[in-house]
Parts: sequence; structure tokens; C-alpha cells
Amino acid sequence: MSTAQDDPPDIILNVTTMDGEDHALVALEGWRAMEVIRDYGLPIKAECGGACSCATCHVYVDRAWLDKLVPPSQEEEDMLDEAFEVQDNSRLSCQILMTPELNGLHLCLAPGSEPD
Repeated sequence: MSTAQDDPPDIILNVTTMDGEDHALVALEGWRAMEVIRDYGLPIKAECGGACSCATCHVYVDRAWLDKLVPPSQEEEDMLDEAFEVQDNSRLSCQILMTPELNGLHLCLAPGSEPD
């Protein structure tokens, strides 16, 4: 029988939308940040569904979290070349896998990620 103390702690993903609204989302370990954002109904286009073949899930990572993420692959960097208003803290949210170590991660949705 499972008890509450056996359940893993929540992983919280903090997201700021383009209109400045802050959201604390409960993420499942192993899910892509993009999937969490999309499944909560926040305004993210995410056209390719996580295949790293577009830049419509572009986010800005809070600088305090940059060193805690796996570095971007060459494929991700190439896709970011297609994004709008790329900054040095830009990432594709489909390439950020949620782990307990990322509890509290803060992302801001970037221009070009909003649905049409």
C-alpha cells in the first residue's frame, strides 16, 4: 500500500507568459518542459511536438538555472538560429527534461512561441 510519504516530491516548473502572468506548474519527472507548459494550457505553439525541428517552444531560462541544465546540443543551437529575439539564455523547452534537480526552474515564454 502506497502512502503519501512514498510519493516523490513535486517538481515545480515556474513559467512566466508573454503577458507577464506567473504560473507554478507541477511537472512529472522525465517530461519535457514544453509538454508541461502545453498540457497546462499555457500559450505555447510547440509545433513539432518535441522533435527539435522548430523553434516555437523558445523560452528564456532564468540565469540562476542556466548552469543546472544539460547544455544545448548542436541541433538545438541550430534550431535557435530560427527563433525570434534569441538571447544568451535562450533554450528550446522541448529539450529541457524535468528532473527533481530542476524543482523550481523558472522559464519565460519568448516571442515566436505564442500560438497564432
